[in-house]
Amino acid sequence: MNTTDLEKKRAEIEKQGYSILNLGPTHPATHGIFQNILTMDGDIIIDAVPTVGYIHRAFEKLAERRAYYQITTITDRMNYCSSPINNFGWHMTMEKLLGIEVPKRAQYLRVILMELARIADHLICNSVIGVDTGALSGFLYVFQEREKVYEIYEEICGARLTTNLGRIGGLERDFPKKAWDKIHAFIESLPKALDEFETLLSRNRIFMDRTIGAGPISAERALNYGFTGPNLRAAGVDYDVRVATPYSSYEDFDFQIPVGVNGDTYDRFMVRQEEMHQSLSIIKQAIAKLPEGPIHADVPEIYLPPKEEVYNNMEALIYQFKIVMGESNVPAGEVYHSVEGGNGELGFYLISDGGRTPFRLSLRRPCFIYYQAYTEMIKGAMLSDAILTLSSLNVIAGELDA
Repeated sequence: MNTTDLEKKRAEIEKQGYSILNLGPTHPATHGIFQNILTMDGDIIIDAVPTVGYIHRAFEKLAERRAYYQITTITDRMNYCSSPINNFGWHMTMEKLLGIEVPKRAQYLRVILMELARIADHLICNSVIGVDTGALSGFLYVFQEREKVYEIYEEICGARLTTNLGRIGGLERDFPKKAWDKIHAFIESLPKALDEFETLLSRNRIFMDRTIGAGPISAERALNYGFTGPNLRAAGVDYDVRVATPYSSYEDFDFQIPVGVNGDTYDRFMVRQEEMHQSLSIIKQAIAKLPEGPIHADVPEIYLPPKEEVYNNMEALIYQFKIVMGESNVPAGEVYHSVEGGNGELGFYLISDGGRTPFRLSLRRPCFIYYQAYTEMIKGAMLSDAILTLSSLNVIAGELDA
């Protein structure tokens, strides 16, 4: 909508006795990057016009100018609340194109990291919902658990938020003992924290009054919009990429897919709560069944060799040079691979023309897809419900505007 059209619409709205309110981009709930022009009848939302693009970083075009192994650092800046899932999703896309079979141990270790990332993502979303209903103490409490996840990342790769975890073909290194100690400690502490957090909110009359019936969407409408992930499951559809099209040995694990009924803020909160319990179960199973073996495939033309080999072996030095300088060609082809991200189906559509960089890379960003339903979900609601609905959708700025 251009400026002239906006001015005409504004004048027409004011004639009808309604007011116009800018919800964002500077509102704290909108992260400074997306705007909603609301038509208000008092505190009731009559209409909304969303705008995105304030933080557009051209991830897809950046990827088309970079060597394949360098794209990992672009992916973890999308949904930075669960960046390892983005990293491994990209690696699996490349492995599908290259026909690489990743060793079983690496697959299980990836599952552990992805489920830790899912827990961290859901902790952020649900604790923020609590804050938006006036309950700050739960937020401060469960963020201690999120900090433990980041400490595990730090032990494994040295990074915390944007992790750059793993490599095409497997993992860069196995988990050190200190990481395992922290994983076991986290498994012990999380259930108690989750139970106390649920006790604080799930049957709290104020919380229930604020969230039940706020921002509902039916299963049919959610499917029509292309919802996936917790937001779709909250509407009653039990679709999960880990079950529908298993990857990284997810078929080896037994877990439930929690679903809601009404697709409202309360259901989205409860679905994410139960998913954290299920993620914890998957981590325990992966640890119990963890196989021995290598942590990466034998693909020297793709996987960086160990430093000691680079210093002492001419062949390893050549591979190191070719990979770092982006001189490793990949076969021409077209692949799509998706993983169950923290917010839903995160997909990578890759076209290779046989060169050293992607010919085209398109990202299926779940945030971008379900945010399109936001206008419909808040019409007729109170202004305070609009903030809660936005938080319960878990719109991540970097993923929305990739």
